[in-house]
Amino acid sequence: MTENFRALVVNKEDDNVSIDVKSLTFDDLPDGDVTIRTAYSSVNYKDGLASIPNGNIVTTYPFVPGIDLAGTVVSSTDSRFKEGDEVIATSYEIGVTHYGGFSEYARVKSDWVVPLPKGLSLKEAMAYGTAGFTAALSVQRLEEQGVRPESGDVLVTGATGGVGSLAVAMLAKLGYTVVASTGTESEHDYLKSIGAKEIVSREDVNPEKVRPLSKQRWAGAVDPVGGQTLAAILSHTQYGGSVAVSGLTGGPKVPTTVFPFILRGVNLLGIDSVYCPMDIRQPLWERMATDLKPDTLLSDIGQEVELDGLEAVLAKILNGDVRGRTIVKL
Repeated sequence: MTENFRALVVNKEDDNVSIDVKSLTFDDLPDGDVTIRTAYSSVNYKDGLASIPNGNIVTTYPFVPGIDLAGTVVSSTDSRFKEGDEVIATSYEIGVTHYGGFSEYARVKSDWVVPLPKGLSLKEAMAYGTAGFTAALSVQRLEEQGVRPESGDVLVTGATGGVGSLAVAMLAKLGYTVVASTGTESEHDYLKSIGAKEIVSREDVNPEKVRPLSKQRWAGAVDPVGGQTLAAILSHTQYGGSVAVSGLTGGPKVPTTVFPFILRGVNLLGIDSVYCPMDIRQPLWERMATDLKPDTLLSDIGQEVELDGLEAVLAKILNGDVRGRTIVKL
C-alpha cells in the first residue's frame, strides 16, 4: 500500500470553511476493523451540508466527508472480511463523525460493511449509494403494506433527485404506473426515459391550500420532500394506501390532520436508511443487484466526477441543481 493518498478535506477556522484535496497518511484515518481502497463514492445532500459552515453535520475538523463508499478490502481484523473482498459501506457514522468516502483509502467499523452482491459492480453500487438504498427501502416498505402495480398510480416527489430518480426507475422496473413530480419542465424527457408514465408539477401535488381530505389519487407514494408536500400527498392517498417518507427538504413540520389515517386507513411509513439493521440492509442490497436494478442506472441516472471536480458538485447539490446521482471516482 502507498504511504500517502489523496482525500477531500474540509476544515473550519472561525466561520470560514475551506475545501481542499490533500495528501493524507494511514495514521490520519480513524479507528476501524476494515481498511478499504476506495474505488468510488457518491454525492448526497448530507455531503453538501458537510461542506458549509452552518450545515450542522460535522462537529470536528479537519474532516473527510462522503457518507458512501465502495471498494476493495486491503486489511481486516474481522474474520468476515479478508484482503481482496469487494465491499460497500454507507450511512451509520460515515461522513458525519467518522472520516468518509471522499478519500482513496477509508477505515471503518466492520459492522458497517456489506459484501458487494453478485451482479453489481462497485461503480453501480455508488450510483445507488445511500439515495438508492433509501429508494429501495421505500419501495420494499410499500410492497409490505400491499401496494401492487394493479393498485393504481404511485407518486414520486422530488423525482429528479437521487432518491426520486431511483424510486421512479425501480418502481417502473417492477411494473408500477409511476407519476413523477418535478418543478423543472426541462426534466420531463429525463423522467420519462427512466420510467415515469406521467409528469406532474410541484404545484399540482402541493397546492397553496391543502385540505385535510381531497380526491383519492395515489395508491402509494415515495416522498423525500416532507413538509406541506407530505400533507398534500396524504390528503390524496387512496383508502388503505401508503406513503413512504424519507426526507425533509420541504421542512420538518407536516400540517395535516388525523383524517387520512382514521377515515381512509392511510399508512405513513418512516424510512431510515442510516441505522437500518443489517438483517434488512444486506438482503436489500442483494435485491438491488437483481429485480430492482434499473437498466438506466449508469446510462442516465449516474454521472461521474473525479476528486478534483467534487467541490463544485457539492455546491450544486445544495442548490438542487444536480440530476440523479453523481458518482465520485477515486
